[in-house]
Amino acid sequence: MIFDKITIKNDFGMIVEATAPVIISASRSTDIPAFYSKWFFNRLAKGYCAWYNPFNQQKMYISFKNCKVIVFWTKNPKPILPYLHILDEMGIHYYFQVTLNDYVNEGFEPNVASVEERVETF
Repeated sequence: MIFDKITIKNDFGMIVEATAPVIISASRSTDIPAFYSKWFFNRLAKGYCAWYNPFNQQKMYISFKNCKVIVFWTKNPKPILPYLHILDEMGIHYYFQVTLNDYVNEGFEPNVASVEERVETF
């Protein structure tokens, strides 16, 4: 897939190359809505974020310049709900892939809200 490449100025004042996708699939490896909503909207205000490619460990810059849609992957969208008006105001559409599995008995994911709470949020 071919993405637009643009140059941006990072937080250190360096001019770097950034990918500027139309659709951003956010939080597949980190649950941004549940744990990093404030960080995400701070980066959105800055116009870009940095991401490390898990396959080659290379740092990549992702610009929000061309972004029209963000797909959030989460187990708990509740913490991001108060911020969604910002995306609405920017004309950026969004949707959520919500996982409702439950690993309480196994002791996995101790910081995830209960299934009941997540269903209520949904």
